[in-house]
Amino acid sequence: MKKTLLLASSLLMSGCGLLTHPALNITPAKINAPSELLVQMQQNPKPKFRIPVAVYSFRDQTGQYKPQQKTSTFSTAVTQGATPMLVQTLLDSEWFTPVEREGLQNLLTERKILQKNQIKIDKKNSDLPSLTNARLLLEGGIIGYETNTTTGGKGAGYFGITASDLYREDQVTVYLRAIDVHSGKVLLSVNTTKKIYSQQVRAGLNRFTSLNRLAEAEFGYSTNEPVQYCVKQAIELAVFELIEQGKKNKLWTAQPTIKG
Repeated sequence: MKKTLLLASSLLMSGCGLLTHPALNITPAKINAPSELLVQMQQNPKPKFRIPVAVYSFRDQTGQYKPQQKTSTFSTAVTQGATPMLVQTLLDSEWFTPVEREGLQNLLTERKILQKNQIKIDKKNSDLPSLTNARLLLEGGIIGYETNTTTGGKGAGYFGITASDLYREDQVTVYLRAIDVHSGKVLLSVNTTKKIYSQQVRAGLNRFTSLNRLAEAEFGYSTNEPVQYCVKQAIELAVFELIEQGKKNKLWTAQPTIKG
């Protein structure tokens, strides 16, 4: 009986500790570190000139919403900010020069304001330089998001003491194609897939310590990979594969490495 009470007290103290854990985990904002794949792209040989590319939209094409029990939700299952992710990856790869197209109307409005102000100052020199045109148009999007592709776990219970470990795998798929602006031909097309892992660990105690006294305790935790990070990794892999396929098909070449 004493052993049972000691175990229950230990579990309850652990549970109380878990209640204060989120407060101890508060951290300031930080800049996301580049992934290993992005570092590899930056360390590989670069092109002689960066390739100007345009991205108008790279959006979620799955139309799926977050699954919730007993309630309806309008939150989407995957991020709606895939276009900035792709533009950032293209810029960080040091292979491409993205030109602004998603907010093109805002850019044109600002250029009109600037031109009017320049006309007031100097009517002779009021022309703005032309916008940079793109050599390639990148299209595509998030074309798949499947939940519960794999589920499983393990658990055990004895004499009112239980423990379980559950896991789940989801999957996101990204599609990216490169189009020649001059001819309209699709030059390259790639698709990548990233699995999203979730895990839940739980343990509990449920036992009568006397005829009318019941001891209960429960604790656990869960870990979920952020979906937006998985989408970002899939986009980075798609850009990396696009570069490699372009080199293989001789659409572009990297500078030769200089051996010291």
